[in-house]
Amino acid sequence: MLNQSRPITMAVLAMGGEGGGVLADWCIDMAEHSGYWAQTTSVPGVAQRTGATIYYLEFFADDQSNKEPILSTMPTPGEVDIVIASELMEAGRAVFRGFVTPETTTFIASTNRVYSMTEKTAMGDGRVSSEELLSACEAAAKKFISGDFSDVADKSGTVISAALFGALAGSGALPFAKDQFTSAVERSGVGVKNSLIAFEKSFEIAQNSLKPKPNPVSISIGAKPADAPTANLGLTPAQELEILNNPNGAVGSKLQDLASRIKSDYPSAVTLMTISGIKRTADYQDAAYAKVYLDRLEAVKECDSVFGDGTYRTLNEVARYTALWMTYEDTIRVADLKTRRTRFNRVNDEARVGDNQIMQVREFLHPMAEEIADTLPTLLGGWIIKTKPVRNFINKLTINGMRLHTTSLHGYFLLYILARLKFIRRRSLRFNLEQERIDQWLTKILAVMPENYDLAYEIAESANVIKGYGDTHKNGWRNFTSLMSEVDKLRESKDSTAATRISTLRSAALSDETGDKLRALL
Repeated sequence: MLNQSRPITMAVLAMGGEGGGVLADWCIDMAEHSGYWAQTTSVPGVAQRTGATIYYLEFFADDQSNKEPILSTMPTPGEVDIVIASELMEAGRAVFRGFVTPETTTFIASTNRVYSMTEKTAMGDGRVSSEELLSACEAAAKKFISGDFSDVADKSGTVISAALFGALAGSGALPFAKDQFTSAVERSGVGVKNSLIAFEKSFEIAQNSLKPKPNPVSISIGAKPADAPTANLGLTPAQELEILNNPNGAVGSKLQDLASRIKSDYPSAVTLMTISGIKRTADYQDAAYAKVYLDRLEAVKECDSVFGDGTYRTLNEVARYTALWMTYEDTIRVADLKTRRTRFNRVNDEARVGDNQIMQVREFLHPMAEEIADTLPTLLGGWIIKTKPVRNFINKLTINGMRLHTTSLHGYFLLYILARLKFIRRRSLRFNLEQERIDQWLTKILAVMPENYDLAYEIAESANVIKGYGDTHKNGWRNFTSLMSEVDKLRESKDSTAATRISTLRSAALSDETGDKLRALL
């Protein structure tokens, strides 16, 4: 009989292209060379997680009895000794599925984020808090080791599997010496040098994670200034400070006058947002369009300075959503973004394309009659929308969508030409409609602010429900008009809880694209 009562069990949660299979193979090779029975299987995950897969491994010490153990092919919740996750959402998924337990599990997780489809498609900010995920992971495990192993791999010129293998070695969760780990990498014979660099760095991270942590000392640095930037623009504190000190340095030559205007005329609390706004609108159309954007904020700025609470929070949100609204997604914008060099570079980096490899990118486009009409001059676009036979004919032509290879000359050229049609946008059906809607929204904010500042703020925030294109945009606009109708009713009745009421309704609209939850509360 085998002396070992149960195998060592390990689950690796990774996504396609991250080398999860390579990590599993290294572990199997190391175990077998160390006299263990070893087995690995892969369990495909859901497609929405970009090919997330669980690799499950079991190791059983060979007692020389010549009796082969029966090993499982699937992880059992509550009985997994080691769990490795290649990014933070995968780590959360491991905890949710019960693979991680405080009694047995050594948990190794990379802190980098790959946002799930659910997070990306949420009407509001659907991102799960990284801090909450980390806290849940630490609470769920017996031993928790975390670090940005993706960054370690990138800086080492390899994939994350090598970094995670080093963290596994540093955790001491497997009964193998460090040189047994490195020998497995060397035997693979592929990318050995860079893999070992990542291995060593991650080994050290894991070792440091296991050291006793000092008791924290409470430090008070005073209250945060009221005018401190609160915009979540993906900037580091150093970048924020640089823009606040020198707004002109954050923009190109064509936007210098607007940046100077922001520096001299606008409160510092909205500098980050307004600078971001002029850059976005100029990128979308041109510098003249950026000036239109800033001109739209003038009246709100003056009103907020008189009737506001000193934080300029309404002006900040108006600056945010005016920029987003003015840069609505149309066919020209989509084509522009898909043909940018930065986009190809990002895809190339994400796919980890080698120097001797050729990358192909296939786009799936599904333009409907309404979207095509929106891009055309107002009279022509309006005629298409009103003429049912023409509309049906276009929809019949596009019902199966379009497939373009943007890495081919033909596919790229078609989108490139479409992206160069910015000059017709100002005369398009959609452009004129959106400008009218923006002005109506701003007018309502200005009318409400003197009588109810909090309600004006909620009206500004309500623009967040309008997003996307096609059916998503239609639903968002319907929800927005419902909110504005409720605002009118509340103003007429002089309801003192109007701001709270609109906030509740807005949250309902953002939680359900169809608007069912919103209508249930109306």
